Amino acid sequence: MKRVLLVEDDKRLAELVDQFLTQNGFAVTVIDRGDMVADFLKQQALKHQTPDLIILDIMLPGSDGFSIIKQIRHSFHNPILFLTAKDSDFDHVTGLELGADDYIIKPVEPHVLLARVNNALRRAAPSTQTNGQGNSQELTFGQLHINNSMRTVNLGGENIVLTSHEFELLWLLANKAGEVQSRDFIHKEMIGREYDGFDRSVDVRVSRLRKKLHDDLSAPTRIITVWGKGYIFSPTAWD
Repeated sequence: MKRVLLVEDDKRLAELVDQFLTQNGFAVTVIDRGDMVADFLKQQALKHQTPDLIILDIMLPGSDGFSIIKQIRHSFHNPILFLTAKDSDFDHVTGLELGADDYIIKPVEPHVLLARVNNALRRAAPSTQTNGQGNSQELTFGQLHINNSMRTVNLGGENIVLTSHEFELLWLLANKAGEVQSRDFIHKEMIGREYDGFDRSVDVRVSRLRKKLHDDLSAPTRIITVWGKGYIFSPTAWD
């Protein structure tokens, strides 16, 4: 049974989400204050009961959602979904830049929320598909080593800590090294729905991934932008 932490101070909404997810097979814990989240996660980690996913409001008493994700993202690597009434593009991009896996605007139909939760969990699970070289679990490019079964990335002896979505994006691009992957394709694979021409989720995640992989953000050579087409993972830029 997957564990979900719901951080929501609207008691009525929290009850509805809790009830719906519970009916669909999740174990749900509800917290109504932002300043309780970090301590709760530490306690659950000690008991080996870390949540598989967090649904996080932004406007919370004690500490807002943006502050919470900044505080916990370095140690909590499972999916985080923002569920919020803040619908500006600025807030959306900010949430993704801080490491959220999805950004959902209230109100949302319960079945849509369930689909987004399942999608995030599915993408956080290790992939079993094979690549064209017959090795589904490990990829190596110079000093970059990616292990899909362990969900680990090592670059020049440094362990690179990625969120679930960042790892999936890297794995997706690295499996097609040297080939242009369109933004439409990446968006559908990563987000689970068609690209609408405006959503900047893919661009934000590529930017975060470049930063963690020590790519030159002003002139990237490891994950290259092909203007008007998409992105290329360079197989020769990791020595």
